[in-house]
Amino acid sequence: MFTMILLLFSCAWFSKTEKKDKTVTIEEHFQLAYNAAERGNLEEAAEEYQKVLKLDSKNAKAHLNLGIIYGRQEKWKKEISEYQKAIRLDPKLAQAHFNLGVAHQGRGNLKEAMVQYQKAMQIDPNYVEAHTNLGTLYFRKGMLGEALSEYQKTVDIKPDYAKGYYNIGSVYRENRKIEEAIASFKKALEINPKYAEAYYALGVIYYDKKEFTLAVEHIDQASKLGMSIDPKLLEKLKAYR
Repeated sequence: MFTMILLLFSCAWFSKTEKKDKTVTIEEHFQLAYNAAERGNLEEAAEEYQKVLKLDSKNAKAHLNLGIIYGRQEKWKKEISEYQKAIRLDPKLAQAHFNLGVAHQGRGNLKEAMVQYQKAMQIDPNYVEAHTNLGTLYFRKGMLGEALSEYQKTVDIKPDYAKGYYNIGSVYRENRKIEEAIASFKKALEINPKYAEAYYALGVIYYDKKEFTLAVEHIDQASKLGMSIDPKLLEKLKAYR
């Protein structure tokens, strides 16, 4: 009786140790992959994630990360395939849905991109980037009400989200609600004083409003921050310098 208990204990102990060693090995591969990606060595990073999958073929996070690496390598089909594998293994992995949406959007498949962003938000209603991207797709389709709704959600979730206020301003400007647009762009700059696109947008609005001193001021600031300025606009502003 004593011998049998000892054998069972030993087997159980070995099983736990083996599982622990495997877990450590997987974590090490993840870290090696991360370090390689940080150095820009994408081939090495991909190899490390593939090693993880040899140890654990059902590791959804490894498929997700491998998809990210393939995306950086512009291996689009492989990227999409890895995200799909991650989702099959873990349907609640919001980032995999989001990344799949980005990949489809990059390939021009906007309908599927919208589906994936919506799935990501169903899993995580506070997924700011998914709301942003979905809003941008609505904006490009001319669905300004839907776009504004998604952009508004981003700043409700994250009040210091400068990009959200910039996007809201863009919708207002498109709807010719100029004062609301100005307020939104200013809010973006209040949060991020180095937001070049917001300076540029305000510069264009002020030019249209014939407030030329403000137009020059904001366009110059956008230029200082690295924004490429329309040469025609620069030529028009010369008279007001």
